[in-house]
Amino acid sequence: MAPGTEKRHKPAIVMTRSDHERLWRLAESYTAKNPDVADELLMELDRAHVVEDGQIADDVVRMGSTLRFTSDLGEDRRVTLVFPGEADIAEGKISILTPIGAALIGLSAGQSIDWTARDGRTHRLTVNSVEPPAEALAPEASAELRPAS
Repeated sequence: MAPGTEKRHKPAIVMTRSDHERLWRLAESYTAKNPDVADELLMELDRAHVVEDGQIADDVVRMGSTLRFTSDLGEDRRVTLVFPGEADIAEGKISILTPIGAALIGLSAGQSIDWTARDGRTHRLTVNSVEPPAEALAPEASAELRPAS
């Protein structure tokens, strides 16, 4: 391998059972329309550690999470990870069915990952902070996350 082209190992990722199931169905439905991104998402789903919905930490990127990341291109962006029909780049809503969206799912604050852009170039991004989805902040949801006394 040429210097500087070595592949880094992907970081461990965690995903809720409901996100995993919905994203698996979504990726399978896109295999004919957009096989490259569908395959990338399926690979991420294959390597994810799946946990019950109430057992995921607040700083893990999941569907609906708002996060801030920096990239090797000097970008510092605040985005929300969404399903394709909700995507709006002007509002900072990134689809899970984009190369960067598939790379972000399951990462925790502080983790970095390499991802391949549509132009074939590899970039590195680092998740700086994660805000859980709005529905995870509901009082009844937060009560379920507390350990039993």
